[in-house]
Amino acid sequence: MTVALRALLTAVVPTFGLAVRCGDLELKVPDDADLVALADVAATGVHHADAAFTWPWTRGGPDRVRRNVLEHHWSLRSCAELNYWRLGLGIYRAERIVGIQSMVARDFPVLRSATTGSWVGASFHGHGIGTKARHMVLHLAFEGLGAREMVSEADTDNAASNAVSAKLGYELGGERLVARDGKPAVRQRWRLTREAWDARPDQLRPDVRLHGVTPVLEHLGISS
Repeated sequence: MTVALRALLTAVVPTFGLAVRCGDLELKVPDDADLVALADVAATGVHHADAAFTWPWTRGGPDRVRRNVLEHHWSLRSCAELNYWRLGLGIYRAERIVGIQSMVARDFPVLRSATTGSWVGASFHGHGIGTKARHMVLHLAFEGLGAREMVSEADTDNAASNAVSAKLGYELGGERLVARDGKPAVRQRWRLTREAWDARPDQLRPDVRLHGVTPVLEHLGISS
């Protein structure tokens, strides 16, 4: 997408102008060309064969996975109401899209609470990308959008996600059973409060820069 086209889209849909930057990583809403590239990343693998998401979008052949990625992210573009919005931010490493960091909220202007989720292509695992991307979206939520709490959920066998939550200061807040691949799985709920975020140590304070937040606040009915 050209700079001019993104500017035109931003004038109508402000989330296209949102960007979060930290070192060599950037979070932003992907355009269609980047979604195709993202679909290719997903088609080459996201997790090991025994793992799965509640919605098994990574199952099936490469073309099925590509379609799942495109259809899902196209649907996100129409979900930006005041009482319910879903924000799918591409994770870009050195300007190449390598995964997704999402944030979902209901009644955010009242509750100031949202839930995050993410995935990174398997070929990019082991570089700390997921941890940094989570920290970046938390910075956006707390410092940009004024969140009071942030929630993350992961199955007990998702060691990587649970480790990131523990490292960033979340507290474990319970478990529930979910259906996954036709079998029960235990899902953990992690919660990070504004107070815990403000009290985080210096090593959890990387230089994160926000761009284009003010129009998004207005678009989503969030007062400062």
